[in-house]
Amino acid sequence: MNGDLTRESIRPKTPARLAMSTPKRRRGEPSRVMAMLERRASEALGLCRGVLRSPSLSLRLLSTLPFILRGAEFSRRWGSVAREEALRLGWEGQESGFACNPLQSYFESHRKGPGVWKWVHYFELYHRHLSKFVGREVHVLEIGVYSGGSLPMWREYFGPKCQVYGVDIEEACRVYENDWTSISIGDQADRGFWKRFKHQHPRIDVLIDDGGHEAEQQLVTLEEMLPHLRPGGVYLCEDVHGERNRFNAYVHGVAAHLNTCLPKPGDRSKGTACSPTDFQASIHSVHMYPFLSVIEKHDRPVAEFTAPKHGTEWQPFL
Repeated sequence: MNGDLTRESIRPKTPARLAMSTPKRRRGEPSRVMAMLERRASEALGLCRGVLRSPSLSLRLLSTLPFILRGAEFSRRWGSVAREEALRLGWEGQESGFACNPLQSYFESHRKGPGVWKWVHYFELYHRHLSKFVGREVHVLEIGVYSGGSLPMWREYFGPKCQVYGVDIEEACRVYENDWTSISIGDQADRGFWKRFKHQHPRIDVLIDDGGHEAEQQLVTLEEMLPHLRPGGVYLCEDVHGERNRFNAYVHGVAAHLNTCLPKPGDRSKGTACSPTDFQASIHSVHMYPFLSVIEKHDRPVAEFTAPKHGTEWQPFL
């Protein structure tokens, strides 16, 4: 959760701050309205360009809009729906339990020294997706160094074979360099910066984007660095806030491509086979959690998706 914008957006306002900020809102209202209109116009223009660039794909995506809305409405009704079901099944008040993990233990015990600022629920998700690298040689890139506290956290978690790379726009972050930590200074929205970075660091296994939190910064970073991740690599983007978040919408578009189905001709009595797209051959999965997006790559390219039939007794209706 690095970056001034994010710190300001989640910092609660005291009554004094609210009172002081009210006149400023009134004085700045026209400029804010203009900024909002300009943003909406830019979004509309981008939509038009996208439709013109890929009309058939745009129409297919538009056909899914009613179901996107249906899903959004269902999630908003979840409180009443789930509560009613929990009461009916006797789940009310029950907990599934929580097993702590090394990352959360490190965070909870870290009280002095360089600062670490993370949403607590991230630690379970880090451990779920990154535990396979523990004890192995692993090259970890974290974008958004800030106060440097998470760099030794990754080293402690993965072990002595871990090499950490930090990227930040602030020159002051070079102070956190050491034998196992390299710091690069640059703008994550600059494709030229990433071109130089990839030339200097040919191996990255894990990428954690905790940088500027602006959608364009996140999009450029994903587009430049996801192809650069080694097979089996894991990409994580933190602090994806808001239902209308543009990066979140982008990830939805990426995830949808995983369901592309290209059937192969053949004898269906023996099963079904599909050819993967280039994306499916490389990308294992896309995961979405509260404020966090995760993309995992296959350990090796997938050549075929198969659904063989096993057994001798089959119903006649299919």
